[in-house]
Amino acid sequence: MSEANTAVSQVAILIPSLEPDERLPAYIQQLSENGFGMIVVVDDGSGEDYQEIFRTVEKTDRTVVLHHDVNHGKGVALKTGYRYLLDQAPGIRGVITADADGQHTVPDCIHLAEMIQNGKRALYLGSRDFNLPHVPPKSKSGNKITSTVFKLLYGVWLPDTQTGLRAFRKEELPFMLEVNGERYEYEMRVLIACATHDIPMIPVTIETVYENGNEGTHFHPIRDSYRIYKVILGGFIKFMSSSLICFAVDQALALVFREWLFPAVGVAKGTLSNINLSGYSARVLSAILNFQLNRKFVFQLKGNAGNALLRYVVLCVLIITVSNFGVWALGKAGMVSWLAKILMDTLLYFASYRIQQRWVFREERRDG
Repeated sequence: MSEANTAVSQVAILIPSLEPDERLPAYIQQLSENGFGMIVVVDDGSGEDYQEIFRTVEKTDRTVVLHHDVNHGKGVALKTGYRYLLDQAPGIRGVITADADGQHTVPDCIHLAEMIQNGKRALYLGSRDFNLPHVPPKSKSGNKITSTVFKLLYGVWLPDTQTGLRAFRKEELPFMLEVNGERYEYEMRVLIACATHDIPMIPVTIETVYENGNEGTHFHPIRDSYRIYKVILGGFIKFMSSSLICFAVDQALALVFREWLFPAVGVAKGTLSNINLSGYSARVLSAILNFQLNRKFVFQLKGNAGNALLRYVVLCVLIITVSNFGVWALGKAGMVSWLAKILMDTLLYFASYRIQQRWVFREERRDG
């Protein structure tokens, strides 16, 4: 058996399917003829009208069809397949997920199967070329915007964030099952989980297929886009909320300390000592609150809070130092100080989010 055939025979194809057409049996047959070790199709509540198609699919060699009585969503369908492969596929070394609408070609699946064989912990993403002339405009613009937002918030550029063609080692199945999500947003949560757990995501160029203007997709442009962007922006919105709360607390405490508390113990209003004591005291308390909100509410750290606190303090000192240096440097270059301060603090705010996400509040990495 050739090396390519060996690679394919050790890989399972998982296809979630809702109300498929006649293309699905032909696609499954091609996958089987090319020697994939197992093909798992999940009928996500398609209904009685589609069961003849699934019965045809199930007759294909090395193919299993799992059924949901009602539609639960793509995320649930994928997890149903993952659990089956984890329990019932001892000879499988890798998993490829593909869509049932004809967009993912058999040669591309074979190429991904070969890439899994290196044993590296990674998520391989079949990435389409959205600059081709036959790509629908809404797909082209939507994917580029999503890729840009993902890069800004998570530090990884992915040319195709919505691809359903993905490949990974079988060892990653427990990780995939732990990721929350039931419908199309689940796949975005997987990307975010990989970014925050330092699991490499490797784009692999694939054929860009849009049959009949992509009419076969069950992706709802408004509803499912809302779910996806809610996932992408959810963490950052929480981070902004935490920042606004702590800013308000900082200002209120500084006012109370400056106008009433410190004057009551003999530190006169308007003096430099009063201003410094009030400002630093308020900032320390608001920073403690910010740390706790970020730890529990934003990043939901379950690990060691002591190590995270130390990293948080280091980050705060670093941000203040870089901000002050940046304002000074931009001032030397001719920029007015107030504009330089706004520019530096805005850039550092986004940087702080990513650093807290990836370093300060990171969970302990798994071996693998």
